[in-house]
Amino acid sequence: MHAIYRVDGSRVVTSPEAAGPWDIRMQHGSAPAALVVWAAEAIPTPVPMSIARVTIDLMRPVPVAPLTLQTEILRQGRRIQLCAVRLLAENTVVVGATILKVKMQALTLPPAITERPVELAGPDRAPEEKPDFSSSPFVTGISMRAARGRFGVPGPGAIWYRVDRPLVEGSELSQAMRAVVAADFCNGTAAALDFRQWTFINADLTVNLARQPVGDWILLDAESWIGPAGAGIAAARLGDERGYFGRAVQSLVIEKR
Repeated sequence: MHAIYRVDGSRVVTSPEAAGPWDIRMQHGSAPAALVVWAAEAIPTPVPMSIARVTIDLMRPVPVAPLTLQTEILRQGRRIQLCAVRLLAENTVVVGATILKVKMQALTLPPAITERPVELAGPDRAPEEKPDFSSSPFVTGISMRAARGRFGVPGPGAIWYRVDRPLVEGSELSQAMRAVVAADFCNGTAAALDFRQWTFINADLTVNLARQPVGDWILLDAESWIGPAGAGIAAARLGDERGYFGRAVQSLVIEKR
């Protein structure tokens, strides 16, 4: 199948194209992140709502294998909905996530409230980035444009990401899905360590959205902090061609290869 996932009720078939760079048997974190958001957006709300926050805990490596999808509404209110999404492999939870939705409403804001524009080169002017050293089946379906720095090269970076293949068969790619797919690349966008000598896998991902992104391209304006005892943080401002709209944070597990 061309898409990463085929979903039939609670059953999920996974394509080999979901594999990530750390282990060919395990999925790239962006793939289950997108599936979690897709499942959350499919949960009905009493009034129109949009996703404001996604928190994903990668409980175990997610195998490139069939999964079971579970969803639950944790709280339903007039202004918010909090829901949970779980992915299981062979009856073991591998991903646990909570998603907060907020009621959509038109507001007249004070003139001082303005969006901060992105002053870096846009995806039409930034050079194409092809990180061959960390290529994986999932990454072959992602286009990158480097506005500052290089993917996987130590130091802060700012890279535009675009998803080029369908993620869930028969479903359009939502803007929130685009945001979380890009967000999971924080640790590569602002790598603090040499990929060939170290692993810095994220154990979680939290994305906060002040608004839904627009367009196909998502910018990660990212940096990392590495502690002395095996933990680190990769964080980014999320932007589009209209301006900055959100934040992403990953907790990193640091190990020598």
